[in-house]
Amino acid sequence: MPTVNVDREALYTALGRTYTFDEFMNICFNFGIELEEDTSAKKMAIREVGANRVDDSVSDRPILKIDIPANRYDLLCHEGISRSLLIHQGKAKPPVYKVLPPPNGQPLHKMTVKPETAAIRPFIVCAVLRDVKFTELNYKNFIDLQDKLHTNVCRKRTLVAIGTHDLDTLKGPFTYEALPPKDIQFVPLNQEKNMSGEELMTHYESDNNLGKFLPIIRDSQVYPVIYDCSRQVLSLPPIINSNHSKITLDTKNVFIECTATDLTKAKIVLNTMVAMFSEYCAKPFTLEQVEIVYEDKRQPVGVTPDITSRTTTAKVDYINSCTGLSLNPNEICDLLNRINEDKNEIVVTVPITRSDVLHQCDIMEDVAIAYGFNNLPLRAPSVSTIGKPYPLNKLADIARLELALAGWSEVSPLTLCSHDENFAFLRQKDPGNIAVRLAHPKTVEYQVVRTSLLPGVLKTLKENKKHSLPIKIFEVGDTAIKDDSMERRSRNIRKICATYSNKTSGLEQLHGLLDRTLQMLHAQPVDKNGTASGYWIQDSSENPTYFPSRCADIYLRQKGETKMIGSFGILHPEVLEKFGINFPTSAMEFDLEPFL
Repeated sequence: MPTVNVDREALYTALGRTYTFDEFMNICFNFGIELEEDTSAKKMAIREVGANRVDDSVSDRPILKIDIPANRYDLLCHEGISRSLLIHQGKAKPPVYKVLPPPNGQPLHKMTVKPETAAIRPFIVCAVLRDVKFTELNYKNFIDLQDKLHTNVCRKRTLVAIGTHDLDTLKGPFTYEALPPKDIQFVPLNQEKNMSGEELMTHYESDNNLGKFLPIIRDSQVYPVIYDCSRQVLSLPPIINSNHSKITLDTKNVFIECTATDLTKAKIVLNTMVAMFSEYCAKPFTLEQVEIVYEDKRQPVGVTPDITSRTTTAKVDYINSCTGLSLNPNEICDLLNRINEDKNEIVVTVPITRSDVLHQCDIMEDVAIAYGFNNLPLRAPSVSTIGKPYPLNKLADIARLELALAGWSEVSPLTLCSHDENFAFLRQKDPGNIAVRLAHPKTVEYQVVRTSLLPGVLKTLKENKKHSLPIKIFEVGDTAIKDDSMERRSRNIRKICATYSNKTSGLEQLHGLLDRTLQMLHAQPVDKNGTASGYWIQDSSENPTYFPSRCADIYLRQKGETKMIGSFGILHPEVLEKFGINFPTSAMEFDLEPFL
């Protein structure tokens, strides 16, 4: 859950009274948010670095730390929290947002999007706030909201990047372009030197704040850039704005642009920005739209932001069954600021700030909040059930116990591994349609979801070579493979894997463990040419993971059907070398699920 720091005095002033900590904590709970702490910037700094290292200039002004739901972007600032609490308490009505025409009969500002932007950040939405009155407090909130949105819905600027500018320093129409880094020249925010796109990347590489955003575009052949009609740079998204259009306390007219790879998220972010800070306009809750024109026609010509409220429906029976109430449609609508109702359905107007309302369950939640969680009736469940272990988990626990009693130690490696560890290190070829790959892995260590338990067990063995021999370890866990027949196009397979390491391979030790484990699973050794249910092993020369002629496949016959469930043998020297293991090792691995 995101944590928002709100000035206590300003919030209580907006709410019309002062509260004790417990009183305000109860108000927050009833609204579905959580008051975490009453503190100050100075107290937080002392806690982090110690009193001796805190500068005297750090503010000691009281701050309330409030945890909010991750999908409530309208609560990421003081303005949103105070407004929502006032509406919840019945002290205010939801604001009505209005679009005003540009002053003096001027046409709408126009943003032209060049075709080259499709290769890097294809979308942009814009808005104008007129006659804004900034104070030190709401200016800070204005900046903080952008930071919170960048961290939350914008996914650290990868999906959306916000740029805010002093409109009076610019002249429309504007263009959104994508140019080679060397062709971009401007003075970045709070700098004095003119820089090219290449110089900017070098300059901010060591910057703790902006350096983490450079990889988003650094390797691209073109960088996104926004110009006004005089070729004055507004911003280089998603990195930094131009110093020329810097917002100050004296700024009156604000131009907001959001470039994005996700148009829906961009609209949500822009709507949140204008909804929160249009209250400081000379005419509160008013805004000016901007015309967006894509030269390549990949999006129709339109204006942003779209502040039209959408409608959604919810069944009265569903709301009552979930909350335990017996409200009629009129009573529910009174709680939700009604628009329309019939005998068993209500139609609800969803404001632009509530992008989190996607289903009637969200409306039901708002009804419960408005009614009061503490006022909901308590009742015993109509059905009494007794929990029991999931069968596969119960079987896995039984297997773990038997393996441990046999003298093997359990390990728990990670389920992600590198592509080479999963295939090349085991001398296996990747067929291309088995392993689930991560789209953008942070490191080569986490490229695929394992299809075998063996890489993780061998990596654990490598890190424990200092222990005396023999080393006997096992894992019972899930692997994953692609399966287009499943809803999520993949499925898990529960497996058992064990290894034995000593001065000699100890294959006979592992063979004994295999027989004991299968006996515990009620599988008896049988003749492969017979018809009885059970298991048998068969020499294998096709598994490159093991030493030639020193491995076998494990077969299981149940109800007349035969399938290979696993294999065991002495690991090939090349496999041991890849994993940094310098002593002979035997391994076994087989599927556990057929024994359910």
